[in-house]
Amino acid sequence: MPILKSLGVADSKVSRAGTLPLRSSRNPFEEVSGLEEEAEELGTLPNGASCRRRATLEKLAGLAPFRLGRTPGRRAGSPGDEQPRSFLGRVLTPGIRRSSADFGLLARLQGIRAHGDEEAAGEAARRLAFLRLGRGPKPQRVSLAERVVPAGEAAPEPPPKVPEPPKVKEPLSVLEILSLIQQRELARADEHILELEAEELASSGGGAPGPPKAEGASGGRRARDVALLYEALQRELWALVRETLAGPGPGAGSGPGAVAQLGQVLVQEEAADGRRGPEAARKLRARWAEAVARAARERLEAAAPGAPGGLAGQLEALRGRLLEDMGVVRGRLAPSYPAGLGAFGVYLRGYHGALAEWIGAAARRRLPLADRYALLHWHNQVYPREVLGLVDMVALENGELGSLLSPGTLRGLEDECVTDVKAQTRAALLRVLQEDEEHWGSAEDWSSSLAQDVCELLEEHTERAPRISQEFGERMAHCCLGGLAEFLQSFQQRVERFHENPGVRELLPDTYISRTISLVNCGPLLRALAERLARVGPPESEPAREAAASALDRVTRLCHRVLTDLLFQELQPHFNKLMRRKWLSSSEALDGIVGTLGAKALALRRMQDEPYQALVAELHRRALIEYVRPLFRGRLRCGSTRTRSRVAGRLREDAAQLQRLFRRLESQASWLDAVVPRLAEVLHLEDTPSIQMEVGMLVRDYPDIRQKHVATLLDIRGLRHTVARHEILAVARDLELSEGGALSPSRDHAFFADIPVPRPPFCLSLPLSLGCIPLSRLAHLPWPRPPSASQPRAQH
Repeated sequence: MPILKSLGVADSKVSRAGTLPLRSSRNPFEEVSGLEEEAEELGTLPNGASCRRRATLEKLAGLAPFRLGRTPGRRAGSPGDEQPRSFLGRVLTPGIRRSSADFGLLARLQGIRAHGDEEAAGEAARRLAFLRLGRGPKPQRVSLAERVVPAGEAAPEPPPKVPEPPKVKEPLSVLEILSLIQQRELARADEHILELEAEELASSGGGAPGPPKAEGASGGRRARDVALLYEALQRELWALVRETLAGPGPGAGSGPGAVAQLGQVLVQEEAADGRRGPEAARKLRARWAEAVARAARERLEAAAPGAPGGLAGQLEALRGRLLEDMGVVRGRLAPSYPAGLGAFGVYLRGYHGALAEWIGAAARRRLPLADRYALLHWHNQVYPREVLGLVDMVALENGELGSLLSPGTLRGLEDECVTDVKAQTRAALLRVLQEDEEHWGSAEDWSSSLAQDVCELLEEHTERAPRISQEFGERMAHCCLGGLAEFLQSFQQRVERFHENPGVRELLPDTYISRTISLVNCGPLLRALAERLARVGPPESEPAREAAASALDRVTRLCHRVLTDLLFQELQPHFNKLMRRKWLSSSEALDGIVGTLGAKALALRRMQDEPYQALVAELHRRALIEYVRPLFRGRLRCGSTRTRSRVAGRLREDAAQLQRLFRRLESQASWLDAVVPRLAEVLHLEDTPSIQMEVGMLVRDYPDIRQKHVATLLDIRGLRHTVARHEILAVARDLELSEGGALSPSRDHAFFADIPVPRPPFCLSLPLSLGCIPLSRLAHLPWPRPPSASQPRAQH
C-alpha cells in the first residue's frame, strides 16, 4: 500500500478491494531501469526530445495501464497479460471482477488496514527520497510547447477537445456485493447478483445457470459465488420479513424503505425467472410466502404459551396477536410492497396456515370437555366473525380461505363432546336425584331444587352447542333429551316407591303432602325443557320426548291422586250425609264440604300453576262425582211431584254453591257446571217431550252417560213400565248409538263413567202374580233337570 501511494496509485480502488501492501523483492534501481528499457520503445517527441523520462513518470504516476506483477520482458497486450498471475494484479486490473477466491486474503487484511494507512505517508516519503539519491537532483524541465515551437513564433491554437467517452461502470466484487447485502441495500445487491449470474451464464456457454461445471476453475468459482450471494440475500430478506412483523425497529434496516427493497427484489427475481426457464427458476416469490408463514408461526407460538386461562385464554391471545399483526400489515407493510405481489393476501394466508397448524395440533391432543367447547366455538364463530370479518377478503387473489380444521376433525371433536356430555350428565343427574331423594322421607323443613339442578346441568350444554353450529346444537339437544328421558323414568320409579311406603304417609302426614307438592312442582320445568329440546333436536328426538312426557304424566297423576284421596278421605263423612231426608232441609253437609275444600286449597296453592290447574279440575270433577253418586244409588225416591220439586231445587242450590267455590279456586273445568242442573231438570220436568229434550242435551254434553244412568233417573222419579219411559230411553239409546263411539271422552272429561249404578231388577213373564223378581231370589227357584241319557226322547 505505501509503495502504491508513492507511485501515485489511487487508494480508493485498493482499499475497496482490500488488497495487501506491495512488498517487491526486486531492487528499486532495477525496477526503474526496467522501466527505462521499456521507454526506449516509445520513440521521441516531435521536438526530438526523448520520451524515456516521460514514459517513466507516466508509469510511476499511473497514467499507463497497470502491469505490476507482469513477468519482466513481456509487453503490454501479450498473452501473459490476459489473466494477471499475482493477487495484486487481479485486484487492480480495471474491468476484472474480484471473486470469492480472494475472500480469505481480504479478510486477513482487515486487521492491518488501519496501521497501513497511518504509515503510508512516511514510507512513501522515504522511498521517493531513496530514488532521488540514486538518480541525482531533478533537472529543470522545459514544457513540451516550448520545445516544439521556436522562439518568437506564436503558439498554435490547441486542438479541439474531444468529448470523453462515457465511463464504463466497473463491476463490483463479490465482497462488495456481500457488503451491500449486509447494509440492507438489497435491490442494488440483487442487480449485481443478476449481472454476475449473467456473466456466469455467458461463460458456461449460454446454458441455464446451475451447478459449477468442470470445464474451468473460474466458471465453477463464479457459480459458487452466485449461490453464496443468493443464500446471503435470502437470509437478509427473510430476516427482514420477521423484523418488520415485530415492529418498525430502531433503524432504517427494517423500515418501509427496506420493505420496498424486498418487494423490488421479488419483482426483479420474478422477471429473471422468466428468462431462466421453469427448471432453473429460483422462485423467490414462493419462498417469500413460506418465509411469511414461518414468521407468522413464530409470532403465534410466542403469543399462545404465556396466556392464562387454559386453551380459551390461549385462543384469546391468538386472536389479539392476529388482529395486531394484520393491522401492521394493512397499515404499514402492504402499502410498501408493489401492488402486483398481493402482499396482504400473502400475509393473511400465511397467518391462516400457521393458525391451522396450531389449532390442528391442539385438536389432536386429549382435551377436556370445556377446552373442546372453547376450540369449536373459536373455530366456528370467533375466528370467522372477529378476525376474518375485520379483514378485506377482496384482497385474496385465489378466493376465500379454507377451513382451519378438516370436516373429519370437526366431526370427531363433536362426537367426543357428545359422548362426554352423555356420560357426565347421566352420572350428574343420578347424583342429584339421589341427593334429593334422601330428603323426601325426612321431617325437616326442606325445599327441593331438583328441577332447577337438572335444567342447569343440561342447559349448560344445550345453550353452548347451538352457538357453535346449528347441526351440533341439534345433536347435543338429541343427546340431552335422551339423558333427560332416562332420568325421568328413574324419577318416576322413585316417586312410586315413595308413595307406596305407608310409613311415611302415616307418620308424617303434613310433611307427606308437602313432599308430594314438591315432586309435582318438578313437572313444569322438566316438561318445558323436554319440549324445547325436542323442537331444537332432529325428528328422531320425538320418541325420547314422548317417553319424557309419559314419565312426567305418570308422576303428576300419581301425586294428584294421592292428594285427592287424602282430601276426600277427610270429606267422605260429609258426602255420606247427602241425598237423605235431612239433606233436603239442612245445608250442613254441603257447608262442611265447601269449608274443607276452601281450607285445603291454601296448602295446594303452593303448587305450580300448570299442575295446580290440573289438580283443581280433578277436585272439581271428583267433588261433583261424589255429590251425585248417592243420587244414583237410589237413596231418594221422588214418587210425588212435590218431592221431585224439592229435590230439584236443592240440587240447583248446591250446584250454585259448588260452582262459586271452584270458581274461587280458579278451576278451569267449566264443562262440569251444567251436570247437576240438568239432572235436576230431568227430575223436575213432567211432560215427556221436555224430558226427552233434556235427556238429549245431557247425552250431548256428557257423552259417557249411558242408558242405565237415564233409567236410574227415571226410576228415582218413579217412571216405570210406561210408554213414556220407553220413549225417553229410546232417545238415550239412539244418541248413544249414533254419537257415543265417535265422541268417547278423555279421562279428564269423563264423568258418568266413574258413577256406578245398581243392577235393574230382572223381570220374567211368568204365569205367576210375582211381577218382577229380583235376581237374588231367582237363585232359589227350582230349575228343570236335563233329561238323562237312558230316557228316550219324546217324539213329536
